[in-house]
Amino acid sequence: IKGADFFLGLSVADILTEDHIKSMADNPIVFALANPNPEIAYDLAIASRPDLIMATGRSDHPNQVNNVLGFPYIFRGALDVRATIINEAMKLAAVKALAALTKETVPDMVSKAYGNSAMKFGKNYLIPKPLDPRLITTISPAVAKAAMDTGVAQAPITDWHGYELELQERIGIDQKLISRVISRARKDPKRVVFAEAHDLRILKAAQMVKDEGIGHPILLGKRTLVKALIEEHHLDLEDCPIFDTYEEEKRVKEYAEFYYEKRKRKGLTLYDATKQMRDRNVFGAMLVEKGEADGMVSGLTKDYPKTILPALQIIGMEDQVNRVAGMYIVITKKGAFFFADTTVNVNPSAEALVDIIGMTARGVKFFDIQPRMAVLSYSNFGSSKGEIPEKAQKAVQMAKEKYPELIIEGDIQANVAMDVNIQRETYPFSALAEKGANTFIFPNLTSGNIAYKLLMEMGGADTIGPILLGMKKPVHVLQLGSSVRDIVNMVAITVVDAQSYDQNHPK
Repeated sequence: IKGADFFLGLSVADILTEDHIKSMADNPIVFALANPNPEIAYDLAIASRPDLIMATGRSDHPNQVNNVLGFPYIFRGALDVRATIINEAMKLAAVKALAALTKETVPDMVSKAYGNSAMKFGKNYLIPKPLDPRLITTISPAVAKAAMDTGVAQAPITDWHGYELELQERIGIDQKLISRVISRARKDPKRVVFAEAHDLRILKAAQMVKDEGIGHPILLGKRTLVKALIEEHHLDLEDCPIFDTYEEEKRVKEYAEFYYEKRKRKGLTLYDATKQMRDRNVFGAMLVEKGEADGMVSGLTKDYPKTILPALQIIGMEDQVNRVAGMYIVITKKGAFFFADTTVNVNPSAEALVDIIGMTARGVKFFDIQPRMAVLSYSNFGSSKGEIPEKAQKAVQMAKEKYPELIIEGDIQANVAMDVNIQRETYPFSALAEKGANTFIFPNLTSGNIAYKLLMEMGGADTIGPILLGMKKPVHVLQLGSSVRDIVNMVAITVVDAQSYDQNHPK
């Protein structure tokens, strides 16, 4: 072993000593894969020299080499194309897919599972983790393609996107809705402002957005801090524009004057406009308004009102819209459901609910889904009296007159809106009796906010949102504590929103 660059062992425990490790060449690689105990204890080997790169077969140390990383997914790919053999090209494809995966941003769920939020490619992360859900969608397609390329596949795959969705469903990941959005985004990527580029999660999301061809990130933040984070975490974002509002004197002056002209009769002075323009949310909204960006995402580190207020003042609401509203997509085992308003309007009147109904219907159709809407209450079709049932009834009546094509019912309780059997037996006249509701309009902010948060924590539901409805140009607000994948999903929605804006406002 003296002078060796690499040791590969699959033998018995404790046959290597510290002296053996010290005698190896510079930056040695030791794969001590004997199970259950390696050829040399991990802690002992690492203590012997600082330049050692080490892997074992154990899950309690970095760089676990385990056949579960490749074994099931190689067979999955081979079976799905009905390969006659598993050849060397297919095995090499699996190896290269694994190697490429280590260079990609690690999902939050993997980092949390291993208690390491700083997981990135390097000495302690040479190989993906066995709990990484991307393994099946990375290795199996690579193996299937290699089988096709080498002529051993009897059932070639033609729809690779459909195949990826099928693989996700096999491990219980229902990503159909957001996958469609991401596919649409990739067809025409847009420039998206990331207003909180000082946060590592934002930068990781920007990297994924760039790598997946979803959009073109524009980073807002203190330049030195953003660059230091990019360098420290080996991110490939050097070609993404970075705007530091304390360096952009010309733009700040120009934007402040524009902002002042918009708001001078609403109490804004030029001094205040200039001062506010240093705020990244204000500056980012102005980039969108001036056409230097196509959309913006923000809110990861700020309260919701502080995020949307600058956008409302600078960009404004859609024509013929009297208010904005917030919608969440709640993904459950029963499918995707849409909740509104969960973030903006505290106690809307019946007239305001009609506006929210119209915006939410358009928002659901944005995802190529036909809305079946329930205006919720503690009552069913007048079974109880009170302010909320009466408000819901009035809103539904007005909405049916304004939007006659909508499938909408209320006042109605949430469980009844979903249970077609109850409706068919007791309320056969209900417009939701055939298929049940997939879109829920809450009578006030309290009920909507509580409902989706309880589902997230107690019901195991995943959420996408909040999606801001009614803005003239795409601005979407991130939830406090959003994961990297949550941010990427919201960027994809922002890009598709920007595509729709371009179609409706041709240049």
